Amino acid sequence: MSRKRTVEIEGHIIDSGTMQRCFGAVMDLGGSFDVERFDVGKHEEEESYCRMTVSADDPETLQAILHELHQNGAVLEDPTDVELVAAPADRVVPPDFYSTTNHPTEVLYDGEWIEVERIEMDCALVVQPDGGPNGEPRASTKVLNAVEAGDLIATDESGIRVRPPERPRSGGGAFGFMQGGVSSERPSESTIREVAAELREVTRSGGNVMVVAGPAVIHSGAGDALAALVEAGVVDALSAGNGFATHDLERSLYGTSLGMDVETLEHPRKGHKHHIWTISEIIRAGGIEAAVDEGIVTEGVMYQCVERDVDVVLAGSIRDDGPLPDTITDAVAAQNAIREQAHEADIVIMLATLLHSVAVGNCLPSTTKTVCVDIDPATVTQLLDRGSAQAVGMVTDIGTFVPKLADFVLEGDGSEDIGQTDATAPKGEDDR
Repeated sequence: MSRKRTVEIEGHIIDSGTMQRCFGAVMDLGGSFDVERFDVGKHEEEESYCRMTVSADDPETLQAILHELHQNGAVLEDPTDVELVAAPADRVVPPDFYSTTNHPTEVLYDGEWIEVERIEMDCALVVQPDGGPNGEPRASTKVLNAVEAGDLIATDESGIRVRPPERPRSGGGAFGFMQGGVSSERPSESTIREVAAELREVTRSGGNVMVVAGPAVIHSGAGDALAALVEAGVVDALSAGNGFATHDLERSLYGTSLGMDVETLEHPRKGHKHHIWTISEIIRAGGIEAAVDEGIVTEGVMYQCVERDVDVVLAGSIRDDGPLPDTITDAVAAQNAIREQAHEADIVIMLATLLHSVAVGNCLPSTTKTVCVDIDPATVTQLLDRGSAQAVGMVTDIGTFVPKLADFVLEGDGSEDIGQTDATAPKGEDDR
């Protein structure tokens, strides 16, 4: 006996490919569908609407189909309130808890659709009946290790509505809808110009620019260009590891990166010890900011971050030398610090670091613009597959990309300081 359920889908569902994905999911999973109503939007701003009945021979198949449709924004006809179950203990969720996507999400509670705050993939969805500032219901995400006993956790998918980002009405430019493909043959200079224009616009409008950087940025000679962007007030947050900061600080103290002179490519005598000597000097000073204040560190990305009061998170790993006293060695604490940065970001630039970029990407809503740059196509593809709907992927040498990006961002008539605001102006001695 065939099982049936009726679902509704609305929005710009034709040009964003939603209907194609929904029809395909039903057929691929062995079900069938009957479109009962299809209202097509007649102009750019008018949304479309579809109501269809899906059927399958067994309940498991039907449930799998409904899950796939839900991921694409479909909701059951006449949805009921979200099903909530109290967490039985700290860090313990109900067996059938709803695991979030990174798309904008709403829950139906007490007959009202509530937007889920701080949306992030692979989290529990928690509803607080009177958690709002005026006692109104509130919904948000929690990572599993933050769940507390008694938290009301959403289960199943009933009463939950996902809204995957749709194709931008403007066409999108470099950040066109789900560009997807990654190629080293794309016109890189024009793409970099468009990324630079976006950075300038975000900075001018008071938005937040986050940079995720790997040690290759320094080792390739691109550190000066990144430092220039920080100095200009373009970068609001930096997420990196112990290695990136150590390479950058070594460059300031010894003129080398991992023992190599970046300009001459020569390896000075005892250069292989420079990185550990650098860590020792920073520990002796009491940290990076103290080393800057004492005049030990006088240039580089970390120097400019201190001078411009940029939010820096250095997340440690098991392989770190030292580490630097500023490096967060508690993995959960580092995740939480990265999460705070990611949720503030309007655009994220990921530069030649797979693992760190994946960590940040896992925390990002799908609506955050993302730029991924690496010499390895597999790295760029893996990062873009995290689910951003507005992403640019470039396969190129980071030592070429960052200087060119800085040139395009900072070019102008010479009188314009695109990042000069009260928040980014150089700090006085009393402010450090």
